[in-house]
Amino acid sequence: MKFKLANFLVLPLLGASIVYAADNMPPPPSLKHKGSIERAEIKQATALLDRAVDYLQKNGPENSFGVFSNRQGPFVSNEYYVFVVGLDGIMYASGGASSSLVGTNVLNLSDASGINIVRDMLDIAKTSESGAIEYHWLNSIDNRIENTTTQFRKVGKYLVCVGYYIHRASLEEATVMLHRAVAFLKKSGGKTAYAAFNDPAGGFVIKDEYVFAIGLDDGKYRASGAAPYLTGTDVRELTDAAGKPIFKKMIELAKQNDGGTIDYVWRNPATNAIENKHSLIQRVGNVLLGVGYYTKD
Repeated sequence: MKFKLANFLVLPLLGASIVYAADNMPPPPSLKHKGSIERAEIKQATALLDRAVDYLQKNGPENSFGVFSNRQGPFVSNEYYVFVVGLDGIMYASGGASSSLVGTNVLNLSDASGINIVRDMLDIAKTSESGAIEYHWLNSIDNRIENTTTQFRKVGKYLVCVGYYIHRASLEEATVMLHRAVAFLKKSGGKTAYAAFNDPAGGFVIKDEYVFAIGLDDGKYRASGAAPYLTGTDVRELTDAAGKPIFKKMIELAKQNDGGTIDYVWRNPATNAIENKHSLIQRVGNVLLGVGYYTKD
């Protein structure tokens, strides 16, 4: 079953206040917190796209395409760059790996899985002034094929595009992080370990991957790398997007078997979409530690 992006989830009330469940809900503006996973990729990509559209509208195609294609110019920042495709299927500018395609017809450009990148964007542009597509593309910074989302906007007879990469942790990566977290907790003790788990720069928050810790007796967060401000929150009555009492199930599993895997649906803090999540949990004394990974299908 697939779940689309949700703006909110219905959560139970505890006392007189709404409890925000980990990364499933953003904190209210008034709530100060230590930090959380931010969707920096989409924010930077959107800001670059805004600038590029504004530049093209003010300066015109002839004075813009060369600037967009300049690898040392103002429209290339690490893995972020602008590329422009015409409604005729011609690549007119690119500040990234597709620069070799400038001047050629790219209507048949596809990724390794067969997604026809340009045709799909042009199809969307027939009925919309903006849009986004997902595919797999080479990240020239780390030389890896990664999940890519490209946003585009139509300016006259051109599509101005900016893509960003979203790393998705794998089962193997989640397993390694959980083992690291367990070893760190046993070696350093709760106070030090929970502070590190809650710290975005503590080594236990990487893209969509993070550690959470829950007390087995009181059901309260000791730490949540995606939402440190929830430390101390009792999560036993909370459910996932499908109404599944996942935290109760985690606690039961940790008490009965010392660990295992729980499958549910949860908001991915890196993509802001409701996705299938699989959390590996392990008991350490009177707490459970968990690390999850997301899959779209």
